This record gives sequence, structure tokens and C-alpha cells, in this order.
Amino acid sequence: MAQGLLSNARYAESFIHSRFQRGQGPQRIRAELRERGIDDVLIDVCLDDYGPRWQELLEQVRLKRFGPARPDNFRERSRQMRFLLQRGFTAEQIDALFRTRD
Repeated sequence: MAQGLLSNARYAESFIHSRFQRGQGPQRIRAELRERGIDDVLIDVCLDDYGPRWQELLEQVRLKRFGPARPDNFRERSRQMRFLLQRGFTAEQIDALFRTRD
């Protein structure tokens, strides 16, 4: 059984690293790992290893997709927020990004 857990841990770490490099957020990664039968506790531990790097990734993803200009109206801001939610970032992470940019 310990071998299975070690294997699952390595798989989860590798999977998260791969998806992180693609610019996917923690919520989407969590859902994909659950679909693959990985335990929630293990997912939490592996996702927590990235800590504040999620916010940095969020900023990079937004910048790559929308450029450096801040959204100047509600419609554009909502569009950007929907895109980031679909990428798997949490509403709290997105709100923090737009609060610091205002």
C-alpha cells in the first residue's frame, strides 16, 4: 500500500507541474486529478507546494492573453475574469489580481 501512495504522490506532483507549466489553475487541476482517482488529501498537499506561485502564474496567464493594459470597463473585466475562471483559478485569486492592478 505504501508503494501505491508513493506512486500516486509522484504522479500527482508530475501532473500538477505539467499543468502549471501550461498555465492552468489549481481548481482545474484538482478536478482533473479527482477524475483520475487521486485522493483529496494528497491533491491538497501537492497543490499547497506551489503556494504564492499560483498568483504569479495567474498574472502571467492574464498578461499573455490580454496584454499589459488593464481592463477599462466592466464588460472587458468580466470577460477576462471568465477566461481566468475557465483556466481553473479561484475567484479569490482573480479578485486579488484585479484589486492590486486597480
